[in-house]
Amino acid sequence: MDLGLAGAAAVVTGGSKGIGRAAAECLAADGARVCIFARGDASRDAAVERLREAGSPDAFGLAVDVGSAEQVSAAFRAIAERWGELNCLVNCAGPSSAGHFADLDDEVYFEHYNVGAVSAVRCIRAALPLLRAAGWARIVNVSAHSTKRQSPGLISYTAAKSALTSISKNLAKTLGPEGILVNTVSPGTFLSAIFSENLRPLLARRGLDAENPYDAMAFIEESYGHSVDLGRAGKVEEIGCVIAFLASRRNSYMTGANLNVDGGSDFC
Repeated sequence: MDLGLAGAAAVVTGGSKGIGRAAAECLAADGARVCIFARGDASRDAAVERLREAGSPDAFGLAVDVGSAEQVSAAFRAIAERWGELNCLVNCAGPSSAGHFADLDDEVYFEHYNVGAVSAVRCIRAALPLLRAAGWARIVNVSAHSTKRQSPGLISYTAAKSALTSISKNLAKTLGPEGILVNTVSPGTFLSAIFSENLRPLLARRGLDAENPYDAMAFIEESYGHSVDLGRAGKVEEIGCVIAFLASRRNSYMTGANLNVDGGSDFC
């Protein structure tokens, strides 16, 4: 399907790995000009090369820690100088660590809230003049299915993502009269590189393969009590295309939605 992204200008935060990279590749494949924000030089460079191969010859990456207001402001100044407008902003960056309630101090909560929620706020704030300058604009924020299927070991992460979901809903109402659509995607369990790397030793001890989507889901069900109707974890490209649709002109009437992409788990 032609998503109407040819020539569109798109920024994806956390775009060098996992879901962010998959979304960026889907945008590039439909002809968008793509910039990714990421901290790691090697992964960022590799992702940019893949975006150029996918269909965005002018793709580029910026070294940005979205937890830093100064770095975010500088990055969007660079976008303004290069493009002068922005059609799509996809916020995929988020906290990567977790912990149980009794083990976390205030600093961890503040850090997770900063990266998991406030980072999107500062990116949207910095991007708004560019989004308003474009003929059409979309914002997609990546939340998490754990906001509705709680796990004790994810309390601070889930709190940050819940805040992001609420912020997105509010912004949809705020920016709707301007024609700027804002939606949230809540991923379930996906075989991202980080997921496989972090859990490989744990799965191996149970005789499971972290690269196998059925084994990965069996581990999640056994460890957290979370099953899905399809019986497997997702591949990142299966959610990348959903994000690309929400960020595209084809999505012309959906705003304020929180889309579950989780293999079927019967939560609202």
